[in-house]
Formats: sequence, structure tokens, C-alpha cells
Amino acid sequence: MNPISRRTLVMAFAGTAATTALVPEAFAQPRDGGEYRILQARYGTAQRNVDVTRRLQELARRDLQFRIENDTFGGDPDEGRVKTLRIFARAPNGQTQTFEYREGDVLDGSRFAGWSGGRWGDSNYRGGWGDGQRGQRGDEGAYRIQQALYGTSRRNVDVTDRLRELARSDRSFRLTNELFGTDPAEGRVKTLRIYTRGPGGTSKTFEYREGSVIDGAQFAGWGRGDWGQDGRRGGWGR
Repeated sequence: MNPISRRTLVMAFAGTAATTALVPEAFAQPRDGGEYRILQARYGTAQRNVDVTRRLQELARRDLQFRIENDTFGGDPDEGRVKTLRIFARAPNGQTQTFEYREGDVLDGSRFAGWSGGRWGDSNYRGGWGDGQRGQRGDEGAYRIQQALYGTSRRNVDVTDRLRELARSDRSFRLTNELFGTDPAEGRVKTLRIYTRGPGGTSKTFEYREGSVIDGAQFAGWGRGDWGQDGRRGGWGR
């Protein structure tokens, strides 16, 4: 191979590698499209808690899910007590809403605006531990679940009752076939579709691919499980 051809090949390979390197970033962008903008984050208990907004920004820039632990935030503000991460955020209607994650829970930042950029947090916000409209770990979310289906567009099953059982445990969980006790479409990647009624009576569908983490904080009454009983029997495409 002559020098010119070799150089052309190397440049072409480098261009391909650069393009490939951009793919993860492109896939990460939808995570930044959440509805709530973070003002402040605190970790601890009502008696002893610390501001962890900057640390949360560092974690968010990695654009990953992580487990809430003392090591995550570099300390234990109240030894011997179960800690909570409280995220105070501004909702689309301008009101302040509080999201709670107990020690051991998995946090997924997809609901927060600009999550992976980490360019959020209001230095002028001085809300204490008890300020904001407490979400009680998500029970006061904006969307009320009507029905949940799991599978593919061709083969899916109604898992509303099973999702209600999981919600009453009031925890985050990873989406697997074992979770619902069935594989409605073997060999295919499944999706959980949650059909909801939002503010003003509008309908909205949430989708979670197999393997993703579900956190019910954005759904009204999540931990109580008092939803999905309005008789909706819509199909996959509705």
C-alpha cells in the first residue's frame, strides 16, 4: 500500500471511530427531557441532614442510575438511622415538589430536566427539610395510572394488578420477565406501557424497556396502590 492510500485509510477509520464515540451521548439525551427542574438536594433525616446538591450534580453528569447509600454522598449525617435523599424541584406549573428516595433505593434522573448536564440547582433556594410539597416518595405525582400492559405490540398482557402489588412496596425495581411472572413474547425485547390520566384530564403513556429501572414518584397514589380500577381496557396502541 502506498503512503497516500495508507493515510486515507487511517483518516477514514478515525472518522468512523469518532462517529461511534458520539452514539452513547446521543442515546443519553432523552434522559434530560424531564419535567421537573432540581432546586436543591438534601440527604439525611429530619433531625440531621446535609446539602448534597453539588455531589448530586457530579453523579448526574455521568448520566447513570445509582443506589442511595452513605458512600454515595461521602458520609453518614445521622448514624444508626435510615437516611433519605430529598430532591426539591420546580414543577411545570411553578410549584415546588419534593421527591424522596430512601437509603438503598435506586435513583434514576430521567424525570428531571437537564439531568446529565448537571446545570441545575438554585443557590438562592433556602428551603429546609420540611419545605415543599412532599411527594411521600412519589405518592403525589401528577399522573394517575389507569392500566399497565407488558410485552410487545403483538403480544402483551395486562399487569395492572401485579404493578399495584409492587407499588405498595413503595420501591424502585428493575423491569424483568420474572418481575411479572411471564414472558409474553419470547426472544423479543419487552416493554412496560403505563397508561395514565394527567393534569387537565389528558392521557399520557409512559414506556419502560426491559431492563430499565422504574420509580413511581411521578404517579399519583403510587405507594398506596389505589389506582388502575377505573375500568380502562384499551389496547396497546391507544
